Amino acid sequence: MPWLFLGIAITGEVIATTALKASEGFTRWGYGGISVVGYAISFYFLAIVLKTIPVGIAYAVWAGAGVAMVTLIGIVLFGQKLDLFAYLGIALIVAGVLVLNLLSASAPH
Repeated sequence: MPWLFLGIAITGEVIATTALKASEGFTRWGYGGISVVGYAISFYFLAIVLKTIPVGIAYAVWAGAGVAMVTLIGIVLFGQKLDLFAYLGIALIVAGVLVLNLLSASAPH
């Protein structure tokens, strides 16, 4: 169940960050509201997760997955352009999350 809750926390953070961009500095209040609610959901579920998953592992997965997903959304929805090194950096973040989850004995499975 903690991994499901971590997935919900990641989803909330990704939706909130995407809405934050769309809010144009909180000048579009509907998106700003979505952002606030999304972050509240994200932090609530992250707090629950931290009861059972070590903070370093939970935060690494939460942040890493969020960065990768928001980057993809930025490319698709906002036309963000990345160079080769940006793609390499994102790939390294994803690889780090995979190593933590698949190979590390520190992550509860």
